[in-house]
Amino acid sequence: MALNQATAHELSTRLQQGEITARQLVEAAIDRIGAVDGQINAFISIDPEGALAHADDIDQRRAAGAVLGPLAGIPLALKDVLCVRGGHTTCGSKILEHFIAPYDATVVEWLRDADAVFIGKTNMDEFAMGSSCENSYFGPTLNPHDPERVPGGSSGGSAAAVAADETILALGSDTGGSVRQPASYCGVVGLKPTYGRVSRYGLIAYASSLDQIGPVTKDVEDAVLLLQAIAGHDPRDSTSSTAPVPDYRAALKGNVRGLRVGLAREHFPAALDAEVAGAAQDAANALVDAGAELVDVELPVAGHPEYCISTYYIIAMAEASANLARYDGVKYGYSAEGSTDLQEMYLHTRSEGFGTEVKRRIMLGAYALSAGYYDAYYRKAQQVRTLIREDFARAFAACDVLISPVAPTVAFRLGEQLDDPLQMYLNDIYTASVNLAGIPAISVPFAQSHGDLPIGVQLLAPPLKEARLLRTAHALERAAA
Repeated sequence: MALNQATAHELSTRLQQGEITARQLVEAAIDRIGAVDGQINAFISIDPEGALAHADDIDQRRAAGAVLGPLAGIPLALKDVLCVRGGHTTCGSKILEHFIAPYDATVVEWLRDADAVFIGKTNMDEFAMGSSCENSYFGPTLNPHDPERVPGGSSGGSAAAVAADETILALGSDTGGSVRQPASYCGVVGLKPTYGRVSRYGLIAYASSLDQIGPVTKDVEDAVLLLQAIAGHDPRDSTSSTAPVPDYRAALKGNVRGLRVGLAREHFPAALDAEVAGAAQDAANALVDAGAELVDVELPVAGHPEYCISTYYIIAMAEASANLARYDGVKYGYSAEGSTDLQEMYLHTRSEGFGTEVKRRIMLGAYALSAGYYDAYYRKAQQVRTLIREDFARAFAACDVLISPVAPTVAFRLGEQLDDPLQMYLNDIYTASVNLAGIPAISVPFAQSHGDLPIGVQLLAPPLKEARLLRTAHALERAAA
């Protein structure tokens, strides 16, 4: 097996035993990016010199007997929505094409402490707005399993980079499924932690009450390693949880005997792709074979696309319209030239700097917040959000975890949904409710379609029950092997 095909936990053992060096591992990642990324376009930028210098430093410290971090020497890619001091952070947008971040995101600081080696910044739908990674100013990312298909979005670059062995680990952000859906489409693991479990400081905001940073990895154990490094309280994030961080790796030693696995029939409408439905049902049966108990539950609001998608997009777009107001061409970022007054400069900067999908969401969000419509749209959406949370609370009173599809189909073809925003938004019908409720969820590769495309299965757990979620995911992963 080539170095870049191995998992982080396997490579960490080999590094500790002196079988390989961090430089060899980083060189393998850089070579792989050079060989395949011209076809996949998973990266917006890479930093080979910085990565190799860091790898050499780790090798020297290891040789000197220094105590190293748990991710020492492991190449890691960052979605280009996370600030890295002194480096470009573009959000996949023209308006931030030349922006240099003046500080590190908290997760970046903590990953530095863990001695991970940053290999580059990955492509994404502009400002994390999309389900296909086709909305980037830097061009679309392609699915490594079929270059005529999308990798999913908005963290498509991170998922494609891990799937194509261009990096060992990656981080994405998940606002309505943006880690889990591309993980499913690309055949890798994607984890969305509980809202507040991972600091959002230094994550450029799309929808602040929904955004969460999450791992994209080759297997569940790697997701555990990465979550362990980035989870914890951060006083710089007012929404950061103060709950203690458990030993997630210890959770993998358990089994699922006696675990109650909830299956909501609302997640299996007649229109659901048969292969996707079959994979989720087979996954549930596999957990039963491993000792779990299957329980029927109801999600009348959270499992209903009409309520879930409408609520999610009203709230997300409203928050986006407020968060993106700061991009005015004055303080930083792209600024249109030739304007005769400030208002004209604002208009030209935002018209030229933002892509079509971002402008669509800003306008819809501003409309939902406008006088005369606030109560009818935004306030009503927040009320339905409460009902969605209550739905999940009732379901988890009857079961320990829920199981569902990740997306209604396998990866679709490039361009297939670009001109149909509503159809694109419906890709989030199984994932958006998780963000609205703030609960953790994970996509685990489980099956292949008849066309050899990956199919992931989603597991959901109550707030801050990542250990239970990961234990179940690990059991599901073993069943799929």
